[in-house]
Formats: sequence, structure tokens, C-alpha cells
Amino acid sequence: MQPSSHPIVKDIVLVGAGHAHVQVLREFAMAPLPGVRLTLITREVHTPYSGMLPGLIAGHYSFDEAHIDTAPLARFANARLCQDEVVGLDLEGRRVLCRARPPVPYDLLSLNIGSTPNTAEVAGAAEHAIPVKPIDGFLERFEALRARVIAAPQKARIAVVGSGAGGVELILSLERRLRTELARAERAAAVSFVLLTDSDDILRTFPVGFRARFSRLLAARGIEVMTGSAVARLEPGELVLASGARVKADEVLWTTQARPAPWLAQTGLVLDAKGFIRTDVFLRAQNHANVYAAGDTIAFPGRDLPRSGVYAVRAGQVLAENLRCALTGVAPKQFRPQKQAMYLVSTGERRAIGARNGLVFEGDWVWRWKNRIDVKFMRMFADFPEIPEPAAPGSPLADKAALGELSSLAMRCGGCGAKVGLNALGRSLTGINPIEHPGVIVGLKAADDAAVVDTGGPLLSVHTVDYFRAMIDDPWLFGKIAANHALGDIFAMGAEPRTALAIATMPYGLESKVEADLAAMMAGANDVLREAGCALVGGHTSEGAELALGFAVNGAIAREQILRKSGLRPGDALILTKPLGTGALLAAHMRGRAKARWVVAALALMIQSSGRAAQILRENGARAMTDVTGFGLVGHLVEMLRASGVDAQLDLARVPLLEGVIETLQAGIYSSLQPQNLRLRRAIANHEAAAVDPRFPALFDPQTAGGLLAALPAARAAEACAALIAAGYAGAVVIGRVTARSGDTARLSVNCGDA
Repeated sequence: MQPSSHPIVKDIVLVGAGHAHVQVLREFAMAPLPGVRLTLITREVHTPYSGMLPGLIAGHYSFDEAHIDTAPLARFANARLCQDEVVGLDLEGRRVLCRARPPVPYDLLSLNIGSTPNTAEVAGAAEHAIPVKPIDGFLERFEALRARVIAAPQKARIAVVGSGAGGVELILSLERRLRTELARAERAAAVSFVLLTDSDDILRTFPVGFRARFSRLLAARGIEVMTGSAVARLEPGELVLASGARVKADEVLWTTQARPAPWLAQTGLVLDAKGFIRTDVFLRAQNHANVYAAGDTIAFPGRDLPRSGVYAVRAGQVLAENLRCALTGVAPKQFRPQKQAMYLVSTGERRAIGARNGLVFEGDWVWRWKNRIDVKFMRMFADFPEIPEPAAPGSPLADKAALGELSSLAMRCGGCGAKVGLNALGRSLTGINPIEHPGVIVGLKAADDAAVVDTGGPLLSVHTVDYFRAMIDDPWLFGKIAANHALGDIFAMGAEPRTALAIATMPYGLESKVEADLAAMMAGANDVLREAGCALVGGHTSEGAELALGFAVNGAIAREQILRKSGLRPGDALILTKPLGTGALLAAHMRGRAKARWVVAALALMIQSSGRAAQILRENGARAMTDVTGFGLVGHLVEMLRASGVDAQLDLARVPLLEGVIETLQAGIYSSLQPQNLRLRRAIANHEAAAVDPRFPALFDPQTAGGLLAALPAARAAEACAALIAAGYAGAVVIGRVTARSGDTARLSVNCGDA
């Protein structure tokens, strides 16, 4: 998180990452309002740009070139990014209702949620057609369609229903892409296309010359056009027209008239007859001055705007200005959509046809012009100034070494990357001599994950505590991660969690804001604790500069079932249950340098419980376990080796890494705990040779809610990994083996060859 010196006074919640909202984020990033917090709630964190969708389908653009990555954009705007689906609004309580998380409160709300093709009015369309909108969902379905067509043994017939600009661009892009890929397989004729429209011509709202050019182009490309063909219903493998005729089609794509999100009808907003949000000229929802809307989801007064990204793009700056005006008491600005938008429609090739004010033009130069416009627009949401790191504390001292160490204080990580390093921790506890207590079985002097105490009952009591600063700005998700991380020590000891006490630090702010964030954070944490069978029994809160959360967790275990770090035996297999890399990716996210999908994958890993993994490992004869957290894989493994009196060999090529970790490390972005963890490289016999491998730094990356590292008989390893993968731990793999001690101290060797 990026702490602010200004307490939060107002919350702007943006629902949907459409073309207008990405501009709102950028505008507020360039000129923030102190005390104002933005929250973006979006189903997909990579938002497709409609202007580049045809080029993406045709194969001219990559995924990243055609998508706005909301993670760096949100970091640039210091906005909270929440991946979730909105299912309703509580207008009276000023709350956004989400599918997964607790309601999100707002002072100002803006909706830029797009629309979907109307499949509801045609029987079978919802079951047998692929709607083009929302675009994010369409791309996944397109890839599945493409794979089916390429793999089909027989000729495939593809139908596109709807002949607006979107439908025409889509079928031309599909034709180009599929014929190109089939030609590589020497099956270029293995697909045919048909475009259907219920009107008497394609592109009805465009000039006659524009329509004529596309009609000739479609014919030249072998695409059949059926005008006056209203679709009455869809059946498997064919479309039934209103005339009774049947059209064979293996795949059907639907681009007809748009409809709004169904949940809008239950909100109490004023809607038009089709269900779109009625706004005034300032993009405010009618009768709700604190609700704004833009893009495909609105019904604009006095004019039926086309459901086109052109108008959403134009609305973005006006929307940003009016949200600012609402907070500052300044008169809002009218949105004046252009009467004649310029259209540049691609042909599937690197060629386009344009129309503006009745003028029609065509050529490769038109595509290059369109490409320049699109690329320039996309650069607005990708090329940001790097988030500056805070300056190191000044000092009049001439101790350069000390000042160099202080310089590493800039941009400190949260999560388990905020730990004190293993060596410093060990040295600081050297002189601490706790009172001897007969009930303490595992205490301060042991390197184990949790304390174990005999309280006189049939089971031993297991105690652990974890607490750290937030590493993300979503309090609900942070609560889940913090609770899951705290439970990891209990699972690593082989115990079952029983109770948890929370300790939370809340940033200074208005009581209502503090209350909302605390409620969301604890709701997320309680979800995880409940799933683990762990009762939240109390806690403590305080105010501070940054959001932080921790838990003291108690568990129970039978004496003979304790799994300590000292149980490794030569010949044992070493299994890791989750990929590495959360520390580096979160550090990159702090700097606005991580792709959203990398961060989303890391967060999903951090909320995955290790409870079932621990059970599977125990069932397969695990002799020792630890959870891989702040000291990195090497740090925690070295603790096990020292306690067990053995050595080990790691196969670096088998160590699983999250997507984006190598790119992040090669860019020189590390967690702030990485340098301290890296000091343990001396425990690696061949560390100088291994260090040239780009994967090597990941062995020292601090993990938050990381996986379990377990040693078990080699004969059980394959069975254990298969069970772990079946249980959802897709990254579970044998990463090395335990060997006999070869010297006075524990030593690792790292094999950098192929797995």
C-alpha cells in the first residue's frame, strides 16, 4: 500500500474498467484530490480496448498490446483495485453489492459496465451462440472456438449474427485468422463463413459508399451475406430463420442489439424502456446526484447514442471532471457527444475503410492511421512515471556503510517481506533466556514454526503468532491473506487450529471509513478461519500510520503426531506445495511494474489454505514440514537441515515459480527482505556457479502465505504429489532430496540443469 498523509474523507467507487473509467483513474492520478480515495471494482483486471479487438482477433496485436492493465494504472492513481463481480446496489445505504466480498461503501459512484448482445429474445441463443460482449468473456470463448475449428476433421461453418460495424469487423477478422492458421496446416478451405442480418443491407447507419465497399470486400473474401434473415431460434448446429429456412452453422457469434446488465433493474435507478440508466447531460443518474454513469450502459437525454467505444472514450474526461466538481462544489460540465463520429473500420488485413461526414476513404494508410490513434490511446494507460521511492533518512554522520544500509529502507515491502532477517533475528534473541517451564516442549530456542506446550490434557497445545503490514490495498483480501498466513505455522506442525486472537492497526481517518475497512478486513479473515475450523475469539485494535493485521493462533495435536523441523532423513524427497515469487511480484506491484494477471495469480496462491496439503503430506508419511514464508525457500530449508543434521540437493529447474517472477527479478526488482535472505547463500556449496542462473534469486524470495516444504520417504513422493495436484495444489512437485551430512555445518547444493 501507499500510505497517505491525508486521512480518507471521501470514497469514489468505479464499477467497471471501461474506456471512461480508465481515463478517470488517469486524470485523478495526474491531479489527485487529498482525502479522496478511488476504488475500482472490475470482473477482469485486463480490460480490452474495443478499437484493437478486431486486430487482436485477426492476429495483428498481442494480448498485452490490446488490453489496458489495471494494476499499474490503479497503483499510479493510488486507487484500490478489487477483482469482483457487482450484482447490485444499495442506493439508500450507498453500498455496492458484490458477488464474493462484503458490500463496498461509496460517497460517489460511477458505472461504466458496458452491455451485452441481446440473446434473451431469441430462443436457444443463450445456449448455442457466443455473445461478443462483454469483450473480456468473449476472448476466452473465441480461443476455444479457434481450437475447435483447427482441430475439427470436417469443414467448419461459422455464422455471425448482426451486421453493424462490430459484426462486419468480427467476421473479417475471424476469416483472416482462421484461414491463415488452417493454411499452415494445408487445410485453408476447411472453413466457411456467413453473415446474417434482419435488415435489407449491412451497416445500415453508414453511408451508401461505405456499405458498398464492405459488400464487395465480403464477397471477394468468400463470406456469404444473408440480408432480411431474422433469426427465430437456434438449435444445435443450425439457425432457424423467421421464414422457416434453416442455416447450418457449427459456430454462431452474436453481435445484435445490446442489452444492459440485468441487475440494474433491481437497483432503483431510473432506467429507459430497454433497461439502460437514464442520465442527465452531466452524466449523473436521474434522481441520484451521487451516482454517475458512462459508456454503453447509459441512455443519454435527447439522443440515442450508439453503443460504441468512441462515445465512452469521449465521455471519460468529462466524467472525471464532474466527479471532481461534485467533491469540490464546482459547477459540472456538460457532456456534448459529437454529432458525427469518425469511424475507421478494419478489414481483417492491415487495411481499413473510414467514414466521416459522408466522406468514405480506404487503404493501407487508413489502417496505419487507425493503428497510430489506437497505440497513442493505449500508451496513456501504460507509460507512467515510475513511482518514486521515498528518500533515505538524512544523517550528518560520515558512516557510508550505515548510510548505504539506510538507503535500502526505501519502498519497504509489506506482508512477510516486512520481517526482520533471519540472521538479525537470531542474533537479537541470543541473550534472551526465558524462564524454564516444565510444560514447554518446543519453545524460543527451537527453530520450529510454533511453540508446543503440554497443558496436562490428552492433546498438546500449539501456539503461533503472525502480524504484518498490508501488502495490498484491498482490506477484505488482505484479511484473508493475513489469516491464512497465520494458520500456516499450525498446519506445518501437523496440528489442527482451534482459536485465534486478532491484532489490527487501522490508519487514521474518519470513524465511518475506519469502521468500513475494519469490517471488510475482519470479514475476509473470518471467512478463512471458519473454513479452517478456527474460532475467532477476540483481539485488539489500535490506530497507526499503516494498515496491519495479525493473529495469535492456538492449535492442538497428539504428542506422537508433532512434525518438527528436525525430522529429515538422508534419502527423503523434498516436496514444495506452492510456487515461489510472491515477494518479488508484490514489490513490483508496489512500483506499478507488475502485470495484473501476475498479481492476481499471486494473490490467489496466498489465499489458498495449506490445511488439506498438510493432511495429504501426513497421510503419505511426512517426517518434517515447514511453511515457506519470509526467509525464503533457502532460509527455511537451512533451518530444517541444521535441526536434522543433514544436507540436501535442490533441483533448481524443478522449483515452481509464478508467472512474471523471472521478468521481475531480471528487472532488478526484489522484496526489501531479499538482501538479508541472500546472505544465506553461503550455505549453498556451489552458490557462485548457481548464481548465474536467472532463477537463483527466487530461492531467497520472501513468501507470504507460501506453501509447505515437506520431507517424506522417496517411495511415497509420487503418490503424495499426485494427491496434492488432485486437491488443487497445481504447483506441488519434488524439488530435491535429503543427503547425509558431509561436513561440520549444513550444506545445500543446487543443480541448475534441466528437470
